[in-house]
Amino acid sequence: MARYSMGQGLIVRSSAIHAAGCYTTRAIRKGRRVCEYDGPRMSKKEADARYQDRVVTYLFGYGEADRVIDGFGAAMFMNHCCEPNCETEEENGHIFVVALRDIAAGEELVYEYNLWDSDDATQDCYCGKPNCRGTMFSPAEVERRAKLAKKRK
Repeated sequence: MARYSMGQGLIVRSSAIHAAGCYTTRAIRKGRRVCEYDGPRMSKKEADARYQDRVVTYLFGYGEADRVIDGFGAAMFMNHCCEPNCETEEENGHIFVVALRDIAAGEELVYEYNLWDSDDATQDCYCGKPNCRGTMFSPAEVERRAKLAKKRK
């Protein structure tokens, strides 16, 4: 099993959720910033053009102006989970991953993606948790899609 150190006590290695995941090598206290979701910034339109033929991207929408971060770093390897140990918070155009609870060394770091604008019909979740919603879409997006489907019938 390959391991790649990302600094800050974070490593990337195999994950049962999705090919690779980000793990902590040391304990993290609840409320502490784990890392920043960082990378090049661009408009969603630019990102759509850049990645039109790609299945996997590491884009993170932020702000009110249709902007995305093209992930580069430890946070891009954090998988979606319906029972997360982290969450993201935005501050002045920066996205930080923050611990929702105390996290033990060796745990995989996960947060809810809450996707909302994918062209894909589904965004299946493979977290395997007992309360898994089965999708990485946000509850609001699931509801919006259900209403649209109902109208189409």
